[in-house]
Amino acid sequence: MSSASPSLEDIIGESSRSLVIGIGGGGDVAGALATARFLEFCGLEFVLGGLSWERRVFDPLPGPRMLSEVENVRPLHQYAWMANRASQTKAGVYFAESRMAEFLAKEVLLVDISGGAQGVVAGVERAIEELQTDLLVGLDVGGDSLAQGTEPGLRSPLADSVMLAGFVELEKRGYRVLWGVFGYGSDGELTVNEIEAALSILASAGGLMGAWSLTPKTAAELEAAIKTVPTEASAIPVQGFRGASGESGIRDGSRRVKLTPLSALTFFISATKLFEALSRPAQAVYGSSSLDQANDALHAIGIKTELDSEREYYQAQKA
Repeated sequence: MSSASPSLEDIIGESSRSLVIGIGGGGDVAGALATARFLEFCGLEFVLGGLSWERRVFDPLPGPRMLSEVENVRPLHQYAWMANRASQTKAGVYFAESRMAEFLAKEVLLVDISGGAQGVVAGVERAIEELQTDLLVGLDVGGDSLAQGTEPGLRSPLADSVMLAGFVELEKRGYRVLWGVFGYGSDGELTVNEIEAALSILASAGGLMGAWSLTPKTAAELEAAIKTVPTEASAIPVQGFRGASGESGIRDGSRRVKLTPLSALTFFISATKLFEALSRPAQAVYGSSSLDQANDALHAIGIKTELDSEREYYQAQKA
């Protein structure tokens, strides 16, 4: 039997200021707000964060944006910068984090994963020091970070695996780390059955640490936030919390998601246990020093990524 992880109560109780990062890019920063408010309820201040990788519908250029490609940010590191309401790419694309900064009226962290897992470690470590936070939380909206890599619906494993690998390394370095999954299939990648199977494996390995639901107050704030921060996946849990049932289409109808009150839950997980027990993708990209190196590592175990899809689409549009 695996050794027990520190308890959720101890991790939160020993912390005073959290850095909560939406790890999948795009609107994950909106889902991260729900966890940030839970931690605030527990007495912790918070800084919110996300990735410099917008959905294709907003930013047609493949992959995340680098520091040289953006304007109006406050750099902490090559791979970590603070966004405000005016932060945008040089092509004029605003980040979801810029919208969230406007909504909260305070800066939001942007992480660039162009440096692979090693870049995430370097950038986030600097952010932790500069922002004086003592709890690092990665928040996945939808649950695809629970993938083993063989799931038929898996579409965006690259960002999740690079971030998880980076978080595991930061935990090895002594930082207090927590992983969260919000939305229970709301991104249309893993099915509810696949997520439940993954959670069962994690529970058996001692990696399932607890759960928390949206409350009426947090759901109302999230509804207000997603009017400013464009997101489909982070909106699904609110619909479920309000009583919606059946199925809904997202991504222009290309994916179907189940509407259930269970999607209002955030499951808190040991990042290291997730890495060890389930995440072949994160194991593959561990130690990567560039996004292409991480991408190639996923190809080597038979996984196509969101970067591949974006590059294919971009080239087709240019043709």
